[in-house]
Amino acid sequence: MNLIIFPILWPMSMALLAMLTRFHKKAQILIAITGMSVYSVSVAWIMFKVLKTGPLVLHLGKWVAPFGITLVADSFSVLLLALTAVIAVTSCTFIMQTINPLTLEKGFLALFFALVMGVSGAFLTGDLFNLYVWFEVILISSFVLLVLEIKPTELPASLKYVMLNLVASMFFLAGIGILYGKTGTLNMADLALKIQTSPDSELVISSAILFLIAFGIKSAIFPLFFWLPDSYHIPSAGVVALFSGLLTKVGLYAFFRVFTLVFGTETPIFSSLFAIIAIFTMTLGVIGAVAQQEMKQLLSFHIVSQIGYAIMGLALYSTQAFAAAIYFIIHVSIAKSALFLVAGVIQKTSGSTDLKKLGGFANQPWLASLFLLAAFSLAGLPPLSGFIAKYGLVKAGLEQQAFGLVFVALAVSFLTLFSMTKIWKFAFWGENHFPEARESIPLLLPIMILSGLTVGLGLSRPLYQIAVLAANELMQPAAYIQAVMGGSL
Repeated sequence: MNLIIFPILWPMSMALLAMLTRFHKKAQILIAITGMSVYSVSVAWIMFKVLKTGPLVLHLGKWVAPFGITLVADSFSVLLLALTAVIAVTSCTFIMQTINPLTLEKGFLALFFALVMGVSGAFLTGDLFNLYVWFEVILISSFVLLVLEIKPTELPASLKYVMLNLVASMFFLAGIGILYGKTGTLNMADLALKIQTSPDSELVISSAILFLIAFGIKSAIFPLFFWLPDSYHIPSAGVVALFSGLLTKVGLYAFFRVFTLVFGTETPIFSSLFAIIAIFTMTLGVIGAVAQQEMKQLLSFHIVSQIGYAIMGLALYSTQAFAAAIYFIIHVSIAKSALFLVAGVIQKTSGSTDLKKLGGFANQPWLASLFLLAAFSLAGLPPLSGFIAKYGLVKAGLEQQAFGLVFVALAVSFLTLFSMTKIWKFAFWGENHFPEARESIPLLLPIMILSGLTVGLGLSRPLYQIAVLAANELMQPAAYIQAVMGGSL
């Protein structure tokens, strides 16, 4: 059980070590390699134990729930921990090859590990207040990473990022206060038990609305998404790949965890609202993407549109919809991170990601092939992982006769493919402005891993089977509650 805390303590220790050695590049590289390797192995071991024995629980200081701090690893959380390891390893590999040495000296690697620590803590925490704390750790570290190499003209966008996320924290804290005042607990398993017997549903719903706003800002859903495209194009491609793969996914994790475990009895009331949010998030996100001429900003709008698919799963609220949504979260994080890293290679070669200034990258066959794999997966073409995820969501929608949601999901997939062909037309098929550019296999290696995963996940079934297991646990949280509360029941 004590191993559960390792994905939190290990990045924290690596962050401290990285800060102490920030003026020594070789030491930073060694810390990055060692830190992410050990982190990945620990996550793999935790995942193996959870899938073999069920949810693992650690009561810190032996203070049993609901009185102490509780860490919980179940199928859903370990899946996202595994995703964290994949995105962090590939992003770190890319970043360490492209980063300015001066940026390393400013403490970049320490902030990187602090962000990984915050994300891991958010996925493992068993109570709402500590989820709030990890949100703040993520916000602080990501904001500093965002502005570390900022230009003066980009300051307003970065301030928008931090201010909107602070507003989200305010709403989240208000919702926590209301729930604690009503129930006297913030442990999610204990809350699930008390809310089931609570006669005051209006007070519970009011806190749920506050959480919806808070998580909505964190995950960038309609109409709270406008901060994301304005800020995610600012940092380097490696950092954006890390952000796109993990940050909004923490918000989605909070949605699924809280609105099934804590507000499970009240969630059907929000189903129509979630459906409307999903439709507008998918539609406006993809329309914004189609209108862009800057590659990273185009991909940033696609982060928004793809989040709508995950919310679609929450709106449908069935085991199949949850399984498809969980699988989709894994898929889109991998595919989108790969696309941002492709943008990073293009920017390193050309000095720009403005599509009108690009062209000729089809002459780099490895880069072009990796882009097509990730782009087709994002659009949902078979046999890639995006097809499996969207097929599951569409099937769940048809079974519930949610024809409007299904139509929008299919239309957005078509527009996603259209926007990917736009990148191909300008950046790859356009006039060759960089005839002497050569491919760097080490730089392409993290993209190969991510694009390869989109193929592998599409052709194999184990991930989807784990997603089904996680969906069953979300729909029937008794095992989670029993594991956390134990003898307190």
